[in-house]
Amino acid sequence: MKSVKLNNGIEMPMVGFGVFQVSDEETEKAVLEALKAGYRLLDTAAVYGNEAGIGRAIKASGIPREEIFVTTKLWIQRENGYENTKKALEDSLTRLGLDYVDLYLMHQPFGDVHEQWRAMEDLYKAGKARAIGVSNFHMDRLMDLITCHEIVPAVNQIETHPFYQRDAEIAFHKELGILQQAWAPLAEGKFEIFSNPILTQIAQKHGKSVAQVVLRWLNQRGVAIIPKSVKVERMLENREIFDFTLDEQDLAQIATLNRDEIIFNHRDQIGRASCRERVCLYV
Repeated sequence: MKSVKLNNGIEMPMVGFGVFQVSDEETEKAVLEALKAGYRLLDTAAVYGNEAGIGRAIKASGIPREEIFVTTKLWIQRENGYENTKKALEDSLTRLGLDYVDLYLMHQPFGDVHEQWRAMEDLYKAGKARAIGVSNFHMDRLMDLITCHEIVPAVNQIETHPFYQRDAEIAFHKELGILQQAWAPLAEGKFEIFSNPILTQIAQKHGKSVAQVVLRWLNQRGVAIIPKSVKVERMLENREIFDFTLDEQDLAQIATLNRDEIIFNHRDQIGRASCRERVCLYV
């Protein structure tokens, strides 16, 4: 599996396995299948409610811990601050059955992000997380965080797909040495992505599926991906994207699909106030 070096020097797979909206019981089985299929990056979050399932699957797999890259995320809490952020990671580690995570992300740009980040920096220095980053941060919020703190986030995990291409963010992250990782790389199946005529034509040209074309397109742009499926055949399909290359014509055609179609707006004050109730809508 292709990997990339983060800004602190550690290696991270460019293709991972996500478990958003998968129950704890289903997660254990799905992750075991994903590990058998060759995935070595597992992405979860405290709010997903399935960290324990990931932990059981890692233990049952027999694969050495150091060969598996585990990401989890800090959820928004009214009491979030320095001490509660440290406790939140300890709670996640307990559920995962691990001594450390490879990447710890601040899930949303809400709450006291500065105290949360200060705690995350200390957790990183203590070895509880091998890298720290953020999720769903727009460029202005990200720059504010960087300006006020010592450690530059290693990753920003944001919505990225053919209908929300985020060219400005890709350039911004590259300039700062931050890896952009796409959640909903396949747009959660929305916007009729799998029947889109342009994507279908490109897929037929390369003898690939639409999903493979989209995932390859993201990786060619330097964006890491965490597609999700509980079906083994889809897991295998989603990782088989390195045996073909999209040419300039393909890339130009896909560029025409961008229309800033957003699944979840992280500047939405209503969404901010009711995040837990709407968790089914986003990662």
